[in-house]
Amino acid sequence: MYCLNVSAKKGLFDKEGQGMYDIKALYEASSVKEAIELMRLHPEAKIIAGGSDVLIKLREGKLAGCELISIFGIDALRGISMDEDGTLRILPLTSFSHITKDPLINEHIKVLGEAVDMVGGPQIRNIGTIGGNISNGVTSADSASTLHAWDAIVELTSAEGVRRLPIKEYYISAGKVALRPAELLTAILIKKESYAGYKGHYIKYAMRNAMDIATLGCSVNVKLSDDKATILDARIAYGVAGPVPMRAPNAEEAARGKAVCAQTVDMFANAALRDVNPRDSWRASREFRLHLAHELAKRALTESIRLSGGEI
Repeated sequence: MYCLNVSAKKGLFDKEGQGMYDIKALYEASSVKEAIELMRLHPEAKIIAGGSDVLIKLREGKLAGCELISIFGIDALRGISMDEDGTLRILPLTSFSHITKDPLINEHIKVLGEAVDMVGGPQIRNIGTIGGNISNGVTSADSASTLHAWDAIVELTSAEGVRRLPIKEYYISAGKVALRPAELLTAILIKKESYAGYKGHYIKYAMRNAMDIATLGCSVNVKLSDDKATILDARIAYGVAGPVPMRAPNAEEAARGKAVCAQTVDMFANAALRDVNPRDSWRASREFRLHLAHELAKRALTESIRLSGGEI
């Protein structure tokens, strides 16, 4: 455990030695146990990992005078593996770039690698972490809708032990997740039954082709019958269609057990409009987001069917 006391006047320094960030102290944890203890001792401190979001807030002065707990040095929280029962285990400090290139992701949930490859630019994807992306609680996070669509489970660790939550229960409201005091996200899990036999596609609509947050994001995956004529299961999740990432259960029910055809795709997209609740913002009106929700549902389902070997 290491503490770097920092002058509130000068803060942390950039590489030229100029003061940039006005913080009180930086604590560096080398293990999950140390991180949890530091959170207990400093309950108001902010967790920092890749720093792609926290450092922006510091630069803008939004976290002036705060304490930081860095978990960046905890290598035990990096990597992707498969448990004995086939569950994919994605550790929270795994960078977006790592996820995109990882063999297990490419074999079983390629769409997740494609989704996080739409985050920012190369520098951000090299330092940004998937744990930070979902723990910000923002609805526009590119990984969040895809993880919702694949029934991801979050693993949370504290001094009291480990608990698991479906990712949809992790998001409480805009910018708020279900982390308890002195509790740390330690894994994202996707069970074998949630990915085996499924193929998916993610579409991000933004004001620019790259390096922009989503105006709306839509992630769909399907499981087809052996003859590719019937949709055995369909799952869809949106980002920026409500205050938190969300599934669209009416759409899923409309497609489940139906024939692979254009009519089913239309029914699926129409039903999705009963689930979403976008808002007006400077980026887009509610009406435009509703249009996007319908159109992206059609396109993402059609592509997921194609990836599964079906034809519309």
